[in-house]
Amino acid sequence: MYPVFELFGKTIGVYGVCAVIGAAFAVVLSYLLIRGRDYLAEDAALVAVAIGIGCLIGGHLLYGITQWRTLAEMFGNITHLSWKEIWAYLQYCFGGQVFYGGLIGSCVGLLVYFQLPPARTLNKRKVLDVFAVVVPLFHCFGRIGCFFGGCCYGIESSFGFIVHNNIYNPAINDVRRFPTPLLEALCNLLLFVFLLIVFKKKAYQGKILYLYMVTYPVIRFCDEFLRGDELRGFLGPLSTSQWISIALFIAGVVLLLVERKHTYTYEFHDNKIVN
Repeated sequence: MYPVFELFGKTIGVYGVCAVIGAAFAVVLSYLLIRGRDYLAEDAALVAVAIGIGCLIGGHLLYGITQWRTLAEMFGNITHLSWKEIWAYLQYCFGGQVFYGGLIGSCVGLLVYFQLPPARTLNKRKVLDVFAVVVPLFHCFGRIGCFFGGCCYGIESSFGFIVHNNIYNPAINDVRRFPTPLLEALCNLLLFVFLLIVFKKKAYQGKILYLYMVTYPVIRFCDEFLRGDELRGFLGPLSTSQWISIALFIAGVVLLLVERKHTYTYEFHDNKIVN
């Protein structure tokens, strides 16, 4: 793995680079899919900002929740800790990100943006459909970054990779591990292609996000059994992400059933959106 590289004397994280590349592809593709007389480049930029802010807040927040034991330890000893020690605790607890937190935060960011005046003319259903299409594309690049960074590593396996001298994730060193991040990257790429085809065929218009909610959680639930890192947190026999997968899957099924009789279209007449 190559968690970092040097460029012009600066150390740069490979995960961050992969995330930026994935975000760039997602933004450009979003604009290409949603552009039209009622959608401007400014709309795409504002939507991207809303998603980005929500993603960062949600991802870090859920990561912190998975570290509740460390947070409980901090609050239990808070009267004996210096501000520097408290800050070190907070950096450790909220320094990482969880994908599901970023996904939920992005949806919240979008819903908040939809209430603002600049979003009044947007076809919100179409925006959510496009969002659902590009999320697995972005996630694919993110998982490639995980592989190079050494986080989210797989279980010990006779098939896989052996890493040496990874100072950022020492647990991965000198043990052959299954390439779980690469497997999920491939699954996300296939899911992206599937949802893009659905979008292009104008199937499930206004409901592609719900379709994503019943497909990706299945991938993630199974994928979690192939992960060897314990840092992501567990509640009983299942990881935090597996419980969230179950909840999202159920919510997606319910939403699809509730709206099974509704048909949404992306037609415009006299600058008015018809749903």
